[in-house]
Amino acid sequence: MTRKRQIPKPTDYFSLMEYSAKWDPIPTMLTQNHTALVKGFMGQTTSFTRDQIKSNVLVMGENRTNGEAKYIHGIKGKGFFTFYGGHDPEDYTHRVGDPKTELDLHPTSPGYRLILNNVLFPAAKKKKQKT
Repeated sequence: MTRKRQIPKPTDYFSLMEYSAKWDPIPTMLTQNHTALVKGFMGQTTSFTRDQIKSNVLVMGENRTNGEAKYIHGIKGKGFFTFYGGHDPEDYTHRVGDPKTELDLHPTSPGYRLILNNVLFPAAKKKKQKT
């Protein structure tokens, strides 16, 4: 979608889907955030064309007006994958060679929170059920 999207920067946002922690624990963990609306940003893979995503892939964040998925998750074999389109949530058009973003300046960034969810997700353990 990077080359064909026509969204002005001030209105570039995507929304996160809501999930039930009881029925959908993985998407719930991956979309946990303090806001449901996240600023968009560009990258080599900014987003994914919604109508070209396979039906077994879960779209967890999307911009419906532009028909794009920004945050997707699926199962492949014995594992899973999660893709978050874009490069740097706090630098709209971050390019190779640009100075690094100072993370300390963005302690409550919803975009960085989604990245952190993916970093911490493998450490989550399912509690053993009492039967």
